[in-house]
Amino acid sequence: MYKNCITDVSGILVGQASDHEALTGCTVILCGEGAVCGVEVRGSAPGTRETDLLEPHMLVDQVHGVFLAGGSAFGLAAGDGMMRYLEEHGIGFDVGVTKVPIVTGAVLFDLNIGSHRIRPDASMGYEACRQASQEKIKEGNIGAGTGATVGKILGHEQSMKGGIGSASIALDNGLVVGAIVAVNALGDIRDHHTGKIIAGAREKDTGALIDTCAYLKQHAHTSLAFKRDNTTIGTIATNARLTKAECKKLAQMAMNGLVKVISPFGSTLDGDTVFALSKGEYTADLNLLGIMAAEAMALAVNRAIKEAESVGSIPSSGDYLR
Repeated sequence: MYKNCITDVSGILVGQASDHEALTGCTVILCGEGAVCGVEVRGSAPGTRETDLLEPHMLVDQVHGVFLAGGSAFGLAAGDGMMRYLEEHGIGFDVGVTKVPIVTGAVLFDLNIGSHRIRPDASMGYEACRQASQEKIKEGNIGAGTGATVGKILGHEQSMKGGIGSASIALDNGLVVGAIVAVNALGDIRDHHTGKIIAGAREKDTGALIDTCAYLKQHAHTSLAFKRDNTTIGTIATNARLTKAECKKLAQMAMNGLVKVISPFGSTLDGDTVFALSKGEYTADLNLLGIMAAEAMALAVNRAIKEAESVGSIPSSGDYLR
């Protein structure tokens, strides 16, 4: 049954764990016995784990899981929990004495929305793995999207709620490309179909949504102090058979979907990162896959925003534009 979710790709499982009081969490994408993986890091302030080994010239061909987490660099500890879970289940790179799981991932900054002393850790990563399934994922304020916010050009107080979302594109021949993304951008979020801003920075006095790119141009001669509290992180998965080099290119092409709906995207204050997983035997043109990946990613961003819920003084798109 088609779910319009990254779990429409056979063999891809997703699990999520959240702390709704501390407003942080993590999301894991498990690949069973492995998947070919590539990565594209577009933002200038990333927090990542084991991304060097994803380069095409590196030895290891497959990964066994990808995590997306809050907590800034502290949240990278969620990967330790994934490794423990996978090792316990006999999944990993066989080194004789044990199997070493190959786990990669990225984090976003959410320390300023809840409790900065509580971050995703190994226990949360392990619990997310325990919850993993091929069911349609919950979206919005859950997993890596629990503490996500968007539209921060005027400061955190005038931002709106981000979240996590997923979507997939499936063709009649059985080819599927799915996306999952945690949206925590500096910029505004635009509707995939209309281009209209659906979440972003708000005027302090009127509450009106501003256009972040227009604001930057209008204040070109003003000294603006922005914080590094952003980053959109996501994963593409497909049942097409790809090499590591092709997976990297697919991750790059998936970024086109983020460019369409996040404005601006890939700033010096974002750590925007996308992974691409290949787990299947379909043969497909890489350009077609790139088109599907970009569309799935854009739709997943919109899902994240539309399913997000207000937290404290930070409104959601659904509440604000109602």
